[in-house]
Amino acid sequence: MTAREWTDPTCPVARTIDLVGDRWCLLIVRDAMDGATAFTEFQQRLGIARNILADRLRRLIEHGILTSAPTPGGKRHIYELTDAGRDLFTTIVALRQWGERHAFTRNEPHSTLRGLDGSAVAELRPTTKIGETLTAATTRVHKVGTAR
Repeated sequence: MTAREWTDPTCPVARTIDLVGDRWCLLIVRDAMDGATAFTEFQQRLGIARNILADRLRRLIEHGILTSAPTPGGKRHIYELTDAGRDLFTTIVALRQWGERHAFTRNEPHSTLRGLDGSAVAELRPTTKIGETLTAATTRVHKVGTAR
């Protein structure tokens, strides 16, 4: 994307949403983190139309979030997360935890994320480098061209 195509050229949140903010893109990344590698796996898990899936996979590859390689037979492709794609793990966990708190009614069943040993994942909370908890009320965005 060029600067003219960004929703807000100097905002990291806006750029991230421009790259992966589409509903299908994040769900593809989620499923890739959960082991999906084949077009048919993504399609079956998501119930997504083939043309939309093909478009989103192409975009994720173009933006360096997925890679694609032909299978040994050469007729199909395997999709894998790049380092940038794997780096979205914390984002996916944050969205999951927000959903657990706000998108379900009390006692409504939902999937859970666990460590390989079965342990619960700790709640994500932003902190300063010295460990103090941060909130929207205790932070400020320093925009480009403003004094720090």
